[in-house]
Amino acid sequence: MSRGRTDIDRERCKGCGLCVGACPEKIIALSKEQFNAQGLPFAQCFDPERCTACQSCAIICPDAAIRVVRFVAAGEG
Repeated sequence: MSRGRTDIDRERCKGCGLCVGACPEKIIALSKEQFNAQGLPFAQCFDPERCTACQSCAIICPDAAIRVVRFVAAGEG
């Protein structure tokens, strides 16, 4: 069950891949057939249901291209 969602701004992403290595669930990869306006591959979360909302990807991103949205369970918050 997902605890959050990654929102990746493909136009800000320069395809450095730091988020790919930082994700403990290994659910982020660089696009292979799609490119942003700069002609660069961008990060994509290919299995959002496994996202734990740990924010490792967002923290390591040097371009602030990733935002993690945490879901709040009923009874929390």
